[in-house]
Amino acid sequence: MDLWQILGDIVVLLGSCLLAGGIFSRMGQSPIVGYLLAGMMLGGPGSFQLVSTEHEIEAIAELGVSLLLFSLGLEFSVERLRKLGTKPLLGGFAQVATTILVAFGFAKLFIAGIEESIAVGMMVALSSTAVVLRILMESGEIEMPHGRNSLAVLLTQDMSVVPLALLMTILGGEGTGSEVVWNIAKLLLMALGLVAGLLLLTKLAVLSLGTLTLQRNRELSVIFAVVAGLGAAWASHTAGISPALGAFVAGMLLGSSAFATQIRADVAPLQVLLLTLFFGAAGMVADPIWIVTNFHYVALVVAALTAGKLLIVWAIFALLGHSTRVAAATGLCLAQVGEFAFVLGTIGRSNEVVSESTYAMVVSAAILSFFLSAFLVPLAPDFGNLVARLLGSGRDIQGDKTELHDPPEVAIIGFGPAGQAAAMMLVDTEISTLVIDLNRNGVQAAAEFGFSAQVGDATQSDVLEHAQLSHCKAIVVTVPHHKSAITIVEHVRKLAPHAAIIARSRYERFVNDFVLAGAESVAGDEQKVGESLASLLKEKLG
Repeated sequence: MDLWQILGDIVVLLGSCLLAGGIFSRMGQSPIVGYLLAGMMLGGPGSFQLVSTEHEIEAIAELGVSLLLFSLGLEFSVERLRKLGTKPLLGGFAQVATTILVAFGFAKLFIAGIEESIAVGMMVALSSTAVVLRILMESGEIEMPHGRNSLAVLLTQDMSVVPLALLMTILGGEGTGSEVVWNIAKLLLMALGLVAGLLLLTKLAVLSLGTLTLQRNRELSVIFAVVAGLGAAWASHTAGISPALGAFVAGMLLGSSAFATQIRADVAPLQVLLLTLFFGAAGMVADPIWIVTNFHYVALVVAALTAGKLLIVWAIFALLGHSTRVAAATGLCLAQVGEFAFVLGTIGRSNEVVSESTYAMVVSAAILSFFLSAFLVPLAPDFGNLVARLLGSGRDIQGDKTELHDPPEVAIIGFGPAGQAAAMMLVDTEISTLVIDLNRNGVQAAAEFGFSAQVGDATQSDVLEHAQLSHCKAIVVTVPHHKSAITIVEHVRKLAPHAAIIARSRYERFVNDFVLAGAESVAGDEQKVGESLASLLKEKLG
């Protein structure tokens, strides 16, 4: 396939996603709906056939899901993942098994073959990692109880993809019992080897980055972010494991390093680009003509799947001891058919386990459930509150919101001599303080003061957002370069409108610019130097 043709199709698809996504955003809806519609109209069966390289684009776009999980892993170090608890992970495995059994029972009513009924159960058991996590992260709900439950279930679903793919192959009559056992054992060994390899490589990479000053070597940080995210996905795929799961593990191993915030910001633009391609490519899988012709059947299937998965997840988390509001909200988040239905369906179709009509039905239901989820997932907290009130179950879901780690009360951006002098009053206090600095020496100095510290370019709003500066009571900006400092103050004021912003200005003529940018107080270097010189002069003159 001509590279330039693929590039042209990508540009056309992204341009259409931009237009359609913008329209739906103006309507107050998720842009994901626009991306799916754009893909459905441009390529695939029943479309205008303006994009002919949908399979190549789909292969490239799958990396977007991996980078999404990689970015999420950067926020969930091993310690933070442990705080999720065993119940949500257990709930994930219970959800997959229960959904397969229930879906098999219903499918058997309409499909004669047992193997095909089991295959349908496996295809609809998994939810959409790309849709759910994207919406939860955009709305800031990933650390709410229903967000953490959804994350844990989606991770266990990703772990289930490979075993389900092996089972789909077995249903097709390929492979003896001993071969299946050997394949599973080989998979486990490769998974352990992959985790060990990723752990070693991330440690070496962090050590090598630790010798650099990122302010002078910004391109190396960007390269490292892309290599780490895409490299982990490639290594996982090579090992026969879900690329998204491998990328999450790599991000999680890097999450405890001081570079996590900056790496996440560096990989964000590529992640957004590939995820947009993913949703556009997902829309191209559907056949709009077939959906319209069989809409009454597809709508019934989507309604049954949405209600069924909602009730299954709700019941499982209620049995695990979660409140009604949290269990119901989690159920609504996960009440859709995920993108892995396409993968499992393709395997089943190639093994002649799944018929063309069944495959078309499941794929169409998955696409429509994507559309539906773009509207339903943002409503999950309100849905949980409504159910709790109807059942007489106390306070709203916002009261259950907890952070996996406490946000800072004070942030100091730039930890050179000025930042260290400003921080002296915070030493040996109970005020939680975060330092953000591009210079490794500044981060080390902050650690010696006993503060939390992150390596990051604070002129990027993503870095400030991921550092949870919106919760701060006071933010001190000591960056000497006035343009960079003013940019930081502007970002901080938008992110934390109620915080007290104290800024440093090296020159008096820029003080008013800092005030206009949003700083409440400005300390000028020239004024302080003048006062010091006057004091010394007075001392010398007696």
